[in-house]
Amino acid sequence: MSISLRQIRYFVATAELGQISQAAVELSISQSAVTTAIRELERTVNLQLFHRSTNGMDLTPAGREFLFHAYEILQKVHEATHLTIPSGDVEGRLSVAATYTVMGYFLPDHLQRLRRSLPGLDIQLFELNREAIEEGLLDERYDIAVLLTSNVRNPQIASETMISSTRRLWVPSRHPFLQKARVGLSDVAKEPYIMLTVDEAANTSLGYWSATHYRPNVKLRTSSVEAVRSMVASGQGVAILSDMVYRPWSLEGQRLETIVLHEHIPAMNVGLAWVRKAKFNRPMEAFRAYFRQTFHIPQTRTSAPSTGPAQAAPYI
Repeated sequence: MSISLRQIRYFVATAELGQISQAAVELSISQSAVTTAIRELERTVNLQLFHRSTNGMDLTPAGREFLFHAYEILQKVHEATHLTIPSGDVEGRLSVAATYTVMGYFLPDHLQRLRRSLPGLDIQLFELNREAIEEGLLDERYDIAVLLTSNVRNPQIASETMISSTRRLWVPSRHPFLQKARVGLSDVAKEPYIMLTVDEAANTSLGYWSATHYRPNVKLRTSSVEAVRSMVASGQGVAILSDMVYRPWSLEGQRLETIVLHEHIPAMNVGLAWVRKAKFNRPMEAFRAYFRQTFHIPQTRTSAPSTGPAQAAPYI
């Protein structure tokens, strides 16, 4: 019996969520379908991938190793089904600015695909904070930027959102919240909180906290996503971060889980930004066209940032 993509997807969902019931909800299928697929997969590879218990599904050492291969398989399938048409006649240099989070968790895979599709395009990268990027765009030091579009405030900068990433509560494996039917900011306020500060994340967090009567019990402020991941996984606190930066394992090999809060927490928006009056050259057009094609964005979907308080908060 051969391994199917269905089995791999069901395995990954269960590994990340730690519960067959949650994986079934995420995949919009029955629990029995997930259970059957995982059992078939284990028989095919002749390995036990999960420890089953009343608390859920924990990966075995073999399961952890298989998860890395599963991620690679799904990534290759995604690349194969989102091919861009090579445009070898596009040549020139493109100066691209990006924020920390985008550079670390969004851009690398796309840059690899861009270099395969557009070998004549010389992309020069610069990692900067949002204020420096806006200033550099206006001064024409950078042609285009990839950043958290919800953070853009300058009305002279146009932006186009490519993806919105859900923000969820991160908790250590077996945290009591995982047994609750409903978790909100009132519950989170009672827990030690690890506050991420990079890319204006702290300001964003305070934006949605301020709409309630609660405040986070901040025990540590850090600019490192990996520090947040490790501290949450080891039981030293909880955090609210986006799916884009989520991984189910810390660097120390400890597991963490996510929970959807019952309050509306704004998603993280990632996309492109450029000077509103800029004249797009061929490298800029090719760069934007790649992202529009990849994320199926209509050609006219651009927006001007608002300077008023009603502007949606970005995420991490």
